[in-house]
Amino acid sequence: MRILIIGGGILGTAHADAAVRRGHDVLHLEREPEARGATVRNFGLVWVSGRTRGELDATLRSRALWEDLGGRVPDIGFRANGSLTLLRTDAEVAVAEEAVARDDAERRGFTLLDADEARRINPALRGKFVAALHCSTDATVESRVALPAIRQHLATSGRYRFLSSTEARGVIRTPHGTVRVRDDRGTVHESDLVLVCPGATLSGLARDLAGDLPLRRVRLQMMQTAPLDEPLTTSIADGDSLRYYPGFAGEARDHLTATESQAPTAALHKMQMLCVQRLHGGLTIGDTHAYDEPFDFDVDEEPYDHLISVTEELLGRRLPQVVRRWAGVYSQCLDPAALVHRAKVDEDVWVVAGPGGRGMTLGPYLGEETAEILEL
Repeated sequence: MRILIIGGGILGTAHADAAVRRGHDVLHLEREPEARGATVRNFGLVWVSGRTRGELDATLRSRALWEDLGGRVPDIGFRANGSLTLLRTDAEVAVAEEAVARDDAERRGFTLLDADEARRINPALRGKFVAALHCSTDATVESRVALPAIRQHLATSGRYRFLSSTEARGVIRTPHGTVRVRDDRGTVHESDLVLVCPGATLSGLARDLAGDLPLRRVRLQMMQTAPLDEPLTTSIADGDSLRYYPGFAGEARDHLTATESQAPTAALHKMQMLCVQRLHGGLTIGDTHAYDEPFDFDVDEEPYDHLISVTEELLGRRLPQVVRRWAGVYSQCLDPAALVHRAKVDEDVWVVAGPGGRGMTLGPYLGEETAEILEL
């Protein structure tokens, strides 16, 4: 089967990988020279720990697919480094205790550690915290290099072609049962199936095909430091992450949010601290959440000051110089029960979008799931 995929982000690329592995021919269009959206403006986290019970099977399957992909494409930098959520108050510890007591804790790889045990796992943590929730199943990939590496690998199959700087402008069904896609260079590409993965670009072709999608857009702010002079052996999070990840919902979290306020800057910008060390040694640190459009075109310094302060408190040292700051926007499905918005908009034309902040975690699973739904 000839499959044309529109959108070069993680969803489009994961769908291409799933299709090529099943023996199909894939033409992949991306309007930019390289994907520039939330796909590359993220932590590269394959994040099991905060997912809901209903998402757990999909998340663990996606992690297995990432690990398999890391074996096929070593340049994506897959590493099963786990994570430590560092807890600074009794109320945060109670949320972790509740999570560890659940019947799915073993599948997640949850262990509650005291501060000394956490430091034995990650000796770079010399700062102030009282306990840590260890999740051994969390993993990391290098988000800025993963997609080009995957595409290069797919091209060796002889069944994959990537056209950058090529924007799809129209999708038309033909009388003989195929689909034609016209690009902005005037070229028409004929295929048997079209998958549109628009990321956060919900206007243009996506709206022409599907109308107003049941998605909202979310803006984030993040940063990256110069290389740290020691290894951070796990990803780390602060206790504020317990407030935002749905997997920690329960009585203990309700008590936490009712009795302990976030720092004013963190509350204003709906913040958590996540920190991942890149293979080159720098730290990717974030993030914020903004939901009301139009989004600001500039970045706010207060969240960065807060993130630096929290990270330095947990590491017990000064951070290296911040060398990059950025904002990004992703789309999120409005149906809380859905992992992604997947809709058939015409015969052999589908739109897949809106995994929210789970795109990097769930991308490979969502590509596989689409292939199974469409019986590819």
